[in-house]
Amino acid sequence: MERSLGEPNVTAVQGFVLLGLSTSLRLRGVLFAVFLTLYLLTLLENMLIVYLTCSHTELHKPMYFFLGNLSCLEMCYVSVTMPSLLVGLRTGPCRVPFTACMTQLFFFISLICTECTLLASMAYDRYVAVCRPLHYPLLMRPQVCLGLAASSWLGGLLVSVIKTSCIASLSYCGPNVLNHFFCDVSPLLNLSCTHVALTELVDFISAIVILWGSLLVAMASYVAIGRAVLRMPSAAARHKAFSTCTSHLVVVGIFYSATLFIYARPNRIEAMDFNKVLSVIYTVVTPMCNPIIYCLRNKEVQAAFHRTLQWR
Repeated sequence: MERSLGEPNVTAVQGFVLLGLSTSLRLRGVLFAVFLTLYLLTLLENMLIVYLTCSHTELHKPMYFFLGNLSCLEMCYVSVTMPSLLVGLRTGPCRVPFTACMTQLFFFISLICTECTLLASMAYDRYVAVCRPLHYPLLMRPQVCLGLAASSWLGGLLVSVIKTSCIASLSYCGPNVLNHFFCDVSPLLNLSCTHVALTELVDFISAIVILWGSLLVAMASYVAIGRAVLRMPSAAARHKAFSTCTSHLVVVGIFYSATLFIYARPNRIEAMDFNKVLSVIYTVVTPMCNPIIYCLRNKEVQAAFHRTLQWR
C-alpha cells in the first residue's frame, strides 16, 4: 500500500485508516443503529421536501425553491460522510484508499461551501420579503433565484477544486491514521510530512471568504429584518414576520457555530474527539433537523403534504 520516495526509510502513503466515531465495542453497535436510523430519516425527510416543492404549484415560490435546493444538497451531504461513519461503527477502523479519501474530501468541501452560500441566499430572500415586499417579485424573480442557486453550487465546486488539489499534492509519509470518521481537512494536514503553510493559507482564506462572508450576509439580512419588524405597528404582523425567519436563524446559528470553530482558524488543529462531536452536529444533526425546522412546521408545506396523502 506504500511506495518508496527514493529516500531511506521514507514511503508515500497510499491509503489512510479512519479510526471512526468510537473505538468502544460496547458503543459501536448502539451507535450504528442510531446513526443508520438518522441517515434513513434524513433521506426520507429531504426527499419528501423535494417532491412537495416540485409537485405543488403553490410551493413554486423563491423560498421553497431554495429549500428544495437545500434538501437536494442535504441528501448529497449526508451520503458523502455517513457511509464511512456507519462502516466504522460496524467494522471498526477501516482502510480508505488515497483516491477514495480525496474524492470524499472533494465532495464534502464542495457541499459545505454550497450550503454556506445557499443559507446566505435564503437570508437575503427573507430580507427582501420582509423589508422590501413591494419589490419582492422583481428582486426575487426566477432568473435571480436560478442565478443565486447556480452560483452557490458552482462556487462550491470551484473552492473544492482548489482546496482538494492543494491537499492532494502534499506528501504523506506516515503515519496514515486519521482520528476521524471521514476524510477532513485538518486531520489530513496533520499527517502531511511536507511544508503545509501554503495549503493552510489557502484553507484559511477560503474559510474567511466562504464561511465569514456568507455569515456576514446572513447577519446583515437579519439585523435589517429585526429593525423592520420592530417598526411594524401590528403585533400580529410582527409575529408573522418573526415566525418566517426564526427557524432559518436557528439553523444558521447551529451550522456556523460548529463550522467556524473547526475551519475558520489559520492553523492545523488536532482531530480530537471534541472535533468529531462537532462534526456530527453539522454532518448529521443539521441535515436531519433542517426539513423539520424549515418545512414540515410550515403551514403551506403541511397543507401540500395533506393533499398528497388524500390523493393517494
